[in-house]
Amino acid sequence: MIQEEMTESGKISQFTVPVITAEGVVEDRQVTRIGVFTAFSDGKFLRYLPETGSLVELGRQPVDRLRQMVAEFEVAGADSGLQPVVVDPTRGAILALLVQKPDLQERIQQGGWIGYIILGLGAIGLLVALLRFISLTVVGRGVASQQKTTEVSLKNPLGRILSVYSETGSQDVETLSLKLDEAILREIPKIERGIVTLAIIAAITPMLGLLGTVSGMIETFQSITLFGTGDPKLMSGGISQALVTTELGLAVAIPIMLIHSAISSKSNRIVQILDEESSALVAQNAEKHGTTEQ
Repeated sequence: MIQEEMTESGKISQFTVPVITAEGVVEDRQVTRIGVFTAFSDGKFLRYLPETGSLVELGRQPVDRLRQMVAEFEVAGADSGLQPVVVDPTRGAILALLVQKPDLQERIQQGGWIGYIILGLGAIGLLVALLRFISLTVVGRGVASQQKTTEVSLKNPLGRILSVYSETGSQDVETLSLKLDEAILREIPKIERGIVTLAIIAAITPMLGLLGTVSGMIETFQSITLFGTGDPKLMSGGISQALVTTELGLAVAIPIMLIHSAISSKSNRIVQILDEESSALVAQNAEKHGTTEQ
């Protein structure tokens, strides 16, 4: 029997046996076995239960890349020459650990309600950033078009500032400067709208992650107090929440900070153009007054 097992461990075999599916149904399937290391059927990995001597389909399969590899191997057959395939030299131990790795949805669920709040704030931040980016792009194009024409349009900030100059007419430099400054101050809140919201979200999300860390550590210490340190699984929930919330807080805060910086720079460029154009109007008016006096 030992000699037979040694011989079979060096073979690639295909046979039909009953397989217990992930739903608990027993089906006759064609199984491909690579020595005593790996078995799979229909592109899905199987696990051998020595207690019952049966093959069971893994409840969670590895990534699609590995499943596609074994599916192509099954189609090609054992006699098709060299063919890449997945082999677990630990006879299922590594594969069992691999499929226990939580996916993205489970990782988010480990963060608890604090994790959902962080993701909600991140979604709000992205929505605000998208709306402000579109708005500033439209405003920037309007200002650029206004710079190329002498016709005043009230649909852009620069046009509204030029309209103030047209309405006031030729006045002394100080009065004109004050009126233009007032017009610019009316436009700045519209241009910078939403930037403070992004800054607040970028500052709050890491602190919420820290709150989740503290909450998770408190839960972990409570588990240690009640059950001791004998079973690490009793502490895994609190540790997972502590780490996941910190990760989520940083993952949301970093891109929001970068987006805030980009949108802030975009709004500052528009405000700078308005300041430059108003200064040019003041200088033009001062030059006109100087020429008239002479």
